[in-house]
Amino acid sequence: MRFRNLGSGSGGNATLVEASQGITTTRILVDAGFSERELLRRLAIAGHGAADIDAIFITHEHGDHVGRSLAFARRHRIPLITSRGTWRAMGCDDFDASLLRLARSGETIALGDLELQPFAVPHDALEPLQLCVSDGAVRLGIVTDLGSAPQAVANALAGCRGLLLECNHDEAMLRAGPYPPALQRRILGSHGHLSNVAAAELLGRCLHPALGAVVAAHLSEKNNSPDLARAALAPVLNCAVADIRVADPALGFGWVELD
Repeated sequence: MRFRNLGSGSGGNATLVEASQGITTTRILVDAGFSERELLRRLAIAGHGAADIDAIFITHEHGDHVGRSLAFARRHRIPLITSRGTWRAMGCDDFDASLLRLARSGETIALGDLELQPFAVPHDALEPLQLCVSDGAVRLGIVTDLGSAPQAVANALAGCRGLLLECNHDEAMLRAGPYPPALQRRILGSHGHLSNVAAAELLGRCLHPALGAVVAAHLSEKNNSPDLARAALAPVLNCAVADIRVADPALGFGWVELD
């Protein structure tokens, strides 16, 4: 199994996950928070097009995760998977019901060569789900929008070989930055976004000898920096700061193999 982020930040989020059993290959997009044209451009950079996508999983209804996913799925006949609450918040009445699959926290969804394991997180959305993806041998955890990490979140991520982990903000930068107090309180709240320190604490609870790939994601462009995110995570992994991957808002990052 391998994964590749197509961009991560307030301007849009999408991650491509791929697994193959030799004669078959399955690909899922986790979030699609871009315009259709931009999403196609980013997929092309990754070497794929709409016809290569077997499903789209939407974690929650915020625009930087939904984008134009409904139009994209409708035009290219791609199944869309999301929670009932997210679907209700998206407010689409004319979507083809045959393309929709409703997900629930704790219920595994089989998708070709992949198994999807959604789990609930604290975030200011109607029914947000983050996701673990497995090919039967290894697991990838994707957790990019949550304000706190109760033990249930750490339990859901236990044993993952790879993590795409939110490091949204440095708290000191956020408090001294340009955001108004109400927005700062939202971000810092239990249903907002993870700080670098909180991400490092969650990573410590998920740490195990086989955890090989950790990527910092969803960094705020105004309230964080790649160097600060790396500096928070590196001590937990006992690695050099330069060894920590960071998802770029414009470029994401290249393919990461999990074995």
